Amino acid sequence: MKKIFFFILSLLILKSSNALALEKCKWNNKDGVPCITVSKTTNSSYYNQNNINKIIITKKDILNSGAIDTIDVLKLVSGLDIFQSGQKGQQTSIFTRGSESNHTLVLLNGIAINDQSVTDGLHDFGQDFVQTIQQIEIYKGSNGAHFGPSAIAGAINFITDTDYTNSLSASGFNFKNNTYDGNYTKITNNGWHLNIKGAFSQNETDSAIAKGDENDGSENYQLNLNVVKWINDNLKFKSTLYSRRTKTAYDNNSTDEIGYLSDNKMYAFQSGIERVYKNFEDNLIFHYHKYDRQYENGGFLDEYYSQSLVTKAERKITANEKLSFGYGSEYKYDWGNFENRGSYSASTRGHMNDLGLFLNAGYKFNNNRIFSYHGRIDDHNTTGTNETYKLNLSQIIGNLKFSATHSTGLRNPTLYEFYGSDQYGYTGNENLNPEKSETNEIYGEYNINKYFKFTSTAYRTKVFDRIELNSGWSAYENKFSDINQEGLESQISYNNKDLLFTIFSNFSKSRSATDNHQSRRPDLSYGFNFGKKYLFDALGEIDLKLNYKYTGEFLDWDGSANTFQKSTNIADMFLSKKLLDYNFTVSITNLLNERYEKPATYSQDGRQLRFGFRRFY
Repeated sequence: MKKIFFFILSLLILKSSNALALEKCKWNNKDGVPCITVSKTTNSSYYNQNNINKIIITKKDILNSGAIDTIDVLKLVSGLDIFQSGQKGQQTSIFTRGSESNHTLVLLNGIAINDQSVTDGLHDFGQDFVQTIQQIEIYKGSNGAHFGPSAIAGAINFITDTDYTNSLSASGFNFKNNTYDGNYTKITNNGWHLNIKGAFSQNETDSAIAKGDENDGSENYQLNLNVVKWINDNLKFKSTLYSRRTKTAYDNNSTDEIGYLSDNKMYAFQSGIERVYKNFEDNLIFHYHKYDRQYENGGFLDEYYSQSLVTKAERKITANEKLSFGYGSEYKYDWGNFENRGSYSASTRGHMNDLGLFLNAGYKFNNNRIFSYHGRIDDHNTTGTNETYKLNLSQIIGNLKFSATHSTGLRNPTLYEFYGSDQYGYTGNENLNPEKSETNEIYGEYNINKYFKFTSTAYRTKVFDRIELNSGWSAYENKFSDINQEGLESQISYNNKDLLFTIFSNFSKSRSATDNHQSRRPDLSYGFNFGKKYLFDALGEIDLKLNYKYTGEFLDWDGSANTFQKSTNIADMFLSKKLLDYNFTVSITNLLNERYEKPATYSQDGRQLRFGFRRFY
């Protein structure tokens, strides 16, 4: 209570100054002007980078959404289906375009941060809060040629970068549900840009189990340090340190509230140089990350550890007015182990290394037609050499742009699938092959006028060599039955200075070779995003954001059988008002107070009213 009081008091007495508006960032940002982060996609060059399916969510977008964790941001994206086993901090998986939850690769500044102590290779998005993240990029569709293994369905890239808008913020609705964060940047006399971001969030609302009696809670801590130094006009040094820790009370299972405590820590360090000249760009980066996860359950301690070292170098060249190309390499060394104790015991230990070589080329036939190629070869110490590629042809006819893409992807087995064991006779299978995929995609974009735009993407993916447990549950094996996914994503948007309105829909179908529904893959979702600035005589200008998403029925295990779960209608509203150096906010999540389980047997929060303010200085 005292800490909260003094924190708020310190916000109120800080020296007043005006916050600069965000503007498009130039590469040479030596003066530290607040800007939108510019991020180049790996394995791309000048003439093919615009043909990449990429959604950018900037820091300004994050702040204007009232988001607390990354789930609050990603749940609004069409084609992403999110399943969280309870409230904030609980285990969360994302299914992209109807594919498996371990087919979405997660990256930090373009480097994969997969945890090798996870049994099936999926990323737990419930641990990721958003306060120190500068930008989020979503790549839907196969992106193995850009980022490497595990991007069969897509990739999500978290960007940590220097934020030149100094601020402190607090929000919440009671003393058990609040968030505090701060950002400060200083440019030294000798040109070093030093940036520090920190955040703390706590949440405790309800039982993770549907109709439970207790309140499960979580606490999240974040720290991000960024350093930038321009050595000369063409050469820049960058470094970042990112850490997060989430402590969560988990329920034992979907029917047992006698749970356990999770302490989930992740640390990452990156350092590298960027060089930009008129016709080429170079990028060299060194990366290290570590996961340290512990779970206390009835006096037993389960421990999960993994580490990763990565070196990555890339060059992008614009050869002439028609041709651009690029090439590079990435070496990744992973090692990890875990020990699961108690009534169920399991363990694994091992290491993997992968050398990736990649190249791309974009050829501009004329101002309206471009062909691009992206390719990558990965040499894995266990699965050997595998290739992924992407071919794309785009054409512009008047106000219409359309493109066709064919791409492949793969996912290598995890350490547990290779080397794990448990007390019931499970043993790893060192002869596993990687899962593979083929995707065909057609994209269309029509600019009706300078305000209206319509876009649509049709896709079809086939996943084969699926890695699944055998009939005796004694080892994983490659299944030779295919998984088929297809869908149509459409969006119409209106955008001018004071009004943004977007309507979207997603028809998706994910079926096994015998045409059975895949669990937790709804066939239909649609909704809208609305943003408008209102001017009132008494109050001045107020920004309103309103988001709505309908998600159709989905198949899931209800505790006794696979049954279809009900559809949901989720709406969120966010109001903000700038006054001097403050930005006051009001957010209402789950505006319709929908009570639902997603996944089945796990409850989600009802309506919540949250107040906040941000102090700029």
